[in-house]
Amino acid sequence: MRTRSRTARLPGVLLLTPLLALAGAVPASAAPPAAGTAAEDAPRASSYPAAAVALAPAGLAPADGVETARTTRPVAPGLDLTSFDRYDAAGWLRADALTADLSGGVRVDYVNSGEVARAEPLRGAVDRSRAVAAVNGDFFDINNSGAAQGVGIRDGELIQSPVAGHHNAAAITGDGLGRVVQVHFDGTATLPSGPVTLTQFNNMVQANGVGLFTPLWGSYPRRRAVEGAARVTEVAVRDGRVATIGAVAGEGPIPAGTTVLLGRDAGADALAALRPGDPIDLIWKPKPSEGGDLRAAVGGGNVLVRDGAVQNISDPTLAPRTAVGFSADGRRMILLTVDGRQVDSRGVTQTEMGEMMAGLGAYHALNLDGGGSSTLLAREPGAAAVQVENSPSDGTERAVPNGLAVYAPEGSGRLTGYWLETASDPTAAPGVAPVRGGRPDRVFPGLTRRLTAAGYDETYGPAEGAPTWRANPAAQGTVADGVFRAGAPGRSTVTAWHGDARGTLDLTVLGPLARVDSTVDRVGLNRAGDSGLFGVVGFDAEGNTAPVEPADLTLEYDRTLLAVTPTADGNLSVKALGDSGSALVTVHVGRQATVLPVTVGLTDVPVAGFDDAASWRFSQARASGAVAPAPGHTGTGLRMTYDFSQSTGTRAAYADPPAWIAVPGQPQAFGMWIHGNGTGEWPSLHLHDAQDTQHVLRGPLVTWKGWKYVEFGVPAGVQYPVRVRRFYVAETNPAAQYTSEVVIDDLVAKVPPTLDAPAEPPRTDRVVLRDGTVDGAPWRFAVMSDAQFVAADPDSDLVAQARRTLREVKAAKPDFLVINGDFVDTAYPADFALAKRLLDEELGGELPWYYVPGNHEIMGAPIDNFRAVFGDTQRVFDHAGTRFVTLNSATGSLRGGGFDQVRMLREALDSAAADPAVGSVVVLHHHPPRDPSPAKASQLGDRKEAALLEQWLADFQHRTGKGALFVGGHVGTFHADRVDGVPYVINGNSGKNPSTPPQLGGFTGWTEFGVDPVTPAEADRARRDPLVEGPRWVAAEFHAHTDRLAVSAPAAVAVGTPATVTATLTQPGGRAVPVAAPVSADWSASPNVHVGDAGGVRPWHVARFDPTTGQLTALRAGAQVLLAVTVNGVRAEATVALTAAETPGEAPAA
Repeated sequence: MRTRSRTARLPGVLLLTPLLALAGAVPASAAPPAAGTAAEDAPRASSYPAAAVALAPAGLAPADGVETARTTRPVAPGLDLTSFDRYDAAGWLRADALTADLSGGVRVDYVNSGEVARAEPLRGAVDRSRAVAAVNGDFFDINNSGAAQGVGIRDGELIQSPVAGHHNAAAITGDGLGRVVQVHFDGTATLPSGPVTLTQFNNMVQANGVGLFTPLWGSYPRRRAVEGAARVTEVAVRDGRVATIGAVAGEGPIPAGTTVLLGRDAGADALAALRPGDPIDLIWKPKPSEGGDLRAAVGGGNVLVRDGAVQNISDPTLAPRTAVGFSADGRRMILLTVDGRQVDSRGVTQTEMGEMMAGLGAYHALNLDGGGSSTLLAREPGAAAVQVENSPSDGTERAVPNGLAVYAPEGSGRLTGYWLETASDPTAAPGVAPVRGGRPDRVFPGLTRRLTAAGYDETYGPAEGAPTWRANPAAQGTVADGVFRAGAPGRSTVTAWHGDARGTLDLTVLGPLARVDSTVDRVGLNRAGDSGLFGVVGFDAEGNTAPVEPADLTLEYDRTLLAVTPTADGNLSVKALGDSGSALVTVHVGRQATVLPVTVGLTDVPVAGFDDAASWRFSQARASGAVAPAPGHTGTGLRMTYDFSQSTGTRAAYADPPAWIAVPGQPQAFGMWIHGNGTGEWPSLHLHDAQDTQHVLRGPLVTWKGWKYVEFGVPAGVQYPVRVRRFYVAETNPAAQYTSEVVIDDLVAKVPPTLDAPAEPPRTDRVVLRDGTVDGAPWRFAVMSDAQFVAADPDSDLVAQARRTLREVKAAKPDFLVINGDFVDTAYPADFALAKRLLDEELGGELPWYYVPGNHEIMGAPIDNFRAVFGDTQRVFDHAGTRFVTLNSATGSLRGGGFDQVRMLREALDSAAADPAVGSVVVLHHHPPRDPSPAKASQLGDRKEAALLEQWLADFQHRTGKGALFVGGHVGTFHADRVDGVPYVINGNSGKNPSTPPQLGGFTGWTEFGVDPVTPAEADRARRDPLVEGPRWVAAEFHAHTDRLAVSAPAAVAVGTPATVTATLTQPGGRAVPVAAPVSADWSASPNVHVGDAGGVRPWHVARFDPTTGQLTALRAGAQVLLAVTVNGVRAEATVALTAAETPGEAPAA
């Protein structure tokens, strides 16, 4: 059995479980489909059977929300745990719900640390009492005594009474029914002078009251219970008589057999006349509002649901929450926690919590303590102890005073089944998705996956019994001693059994391993003893991924500097053995390998001391200001003043050095001192690397006043050395209008020992044509983006580039054009008027077009300006069998553009899945799910939303066999990759300068897609085998703007000595771009030359040219050949003579 702790998850660490409700698709909890038809994205596992208690849909997703993930598992007979994720207009929610059948054998009781005045993490009390599930309970005296505010009753015994005004409680009656009630306290002390009313029991004493304390209180000083009282009397009672009396509250534990009366003010006066030996008769009991006896009770806050009606509670605070509720007949209990204050989950208001409880079937519900206290624990089948199922907002379990626990019937310990899981927890397994976690339910041929089988009895409690293992079908793999070794691609069901006890788990064997990568691009350790973590992930040819087990790895590294050891979740821990050094960790998996740089130690290297501050210059974007020398942190610094009240667009003030500053070594971060003014601007350091890729390092918002040291992390993937171009501050909030200043000083680079790592070869997915055109496709569409011109400069080069692109697109005669964001640079009415004029003048109404907004379509102005000219910001339309969904990501997320478009996407996919006339789906929006550049700054900001998009598209393609494609922009580069079989294409800039080097896609141009509609028969074939390539229905041609084109080839090539032929295109401004992937080109040759692989060579061919490698191979001497290349309509050619081999020998193979 694996162990899991959600409390270890970091902020922003998310997991998205595959789930999709397609029309006609098989639900994950239903019977499995016929062999060979299941999608590998949603593995069925009998270790997660259908829920015994169905959750009402309204409890999971409101009218505008989407449930994105759900799992249900048994905890005990009549007790199930359901965990679900929900996405709605307010953001993400993650929740866990325990549903208990109170008539089915489980028992519910109050649990605490054993002392009222001692809080502890709930797990301690739950494990001691051998409960199988629990939630935290009441509000309490936090950071002081830890005593709960409400009632506590355990097994019929009163543990504590409520404080004044805190009488609401969740209770289990003597006949085992759940109720939300009010519980008061009824107690009397009969003194020689007469009866005195007792106001509290083991709790804070109300004004002028008398409290009764027993050993259950604990050892916390009792003065806390009467804090603020003018007069105090404490009386110890033993064997019905006064033992001691005093004028101060006592400390330490109360001895067994002793009861303490503690009065404050008037209550103290009532006890003051007592003397040692006086008789006292004490009686007390809880007093429920509905009468009768209570077997268990825990206090709570507001009633959330009363008689089936959700209560409207005015508190608007979004927070983590815990609640308990009961069905109308009291026979069903619901315990719910909702995570909050995390990227993963925003939290809910009390009213929302009530709506969720009512949706889950609660007729009455009570709010329990929330915030960092919210905790839900549950046992996995076969486990001896509980584990944390929710994600406490403190990062770990908070100490709490009590909880409501659920107990299973006593089990026999006889084995009845196995709970099967992968040994690696998906939330922590190595992965490369936008959210943390991996897919251990997948494995590559020839590699392994560790499994666990926990035996359980009829109560799901632990039971002994060594299992026998098997995998079916055998072609997909074998399993021995809990280790599955994969065979051929396909689905495999692993079974563990012993006698009649069994359990199963579905695994997917992916296609052959095509490459491997590490989960991080580098590891930097500060000193000896420090450690870091990385994992290894494999990819097949379709972009499907799976973690690679440490046992399947061969590692090469400097063992005098580093120690690398596997972790339980399938990652690797790398520990520094020395204080300084660097090494490459080379990871081999079969014939595939990857290299991870590891450095130990950092040195501060001065970059700028600003003694030359008078030579620095000021520049700006939509602002004004100046730079000048000023007193710095240690000598002279640089003051930059700026006025950010002149625009509502993003404003920036730049401090430019006399020349870009070269930085030695391979800095992992930069540090500097900033004297802030508290105005909230965004400090940034602008770098260029060795490939001239730009990187903007962001610091924290300047919300402080005075000096503060700030560090800027350098993203992995930067090519060293780097140069500092400038420092700047920016303001992105349109409403923030101000003038301000900062002073900067002592810029240093934090440099580790130098380490040269081999460059990772760039990848371009096969959806992009390397050689050929899409001209012959049944139909075509074009995409352009990121021209970024402004109406203030209508004759600029950017406008000229936009016009050029439109003319090229029109000349290609596609069916239509999509402008995928950032056509303009600012969002003022004049900008959109110019944009519309360009479209009218250049396309002349002859080519249909659609305009999708990007972030610059709201730069400085609301989206209303865009709508006024171009209409809807999102749309769905069908064209020749392909459904197009265009979405608005202008704010950096889809939800920011209106959650209605998220639901629109979901509905468009569902209807496309069921519509035989639709064979493929294309989704376009400006921000891609993943930014391929090292900075990762130009992608969807909500990483869970990015993962959801990828999941939905992959699930659509795999379940239906129909095609799926994503097209984005924004990054400033042309790029294509594949995720779970779906191609993701990023269109580069059509006008603005690119952000990456030319050879990595940093050129200007546009993209043309050729579409071959997917037929129902093709979709059916793809659906039956979703692991292999789906239908080849789309190809992308990256059209680079080409002013000049030249072919470089030798004058002669000898037989037996292949030569390299290259081509280079020149763009406006002199940018030289190699004609190689990702640039699309169309190579041709004279009839006596075969262009392509060796398999196409015919007897009349005297030479072969491979456009992929650029190799020209002479097959026979004595001829001349012509090679030509066409890029975006521009052609260049070269003539080459074929000569005899220079040395005797056989003619080379083709």
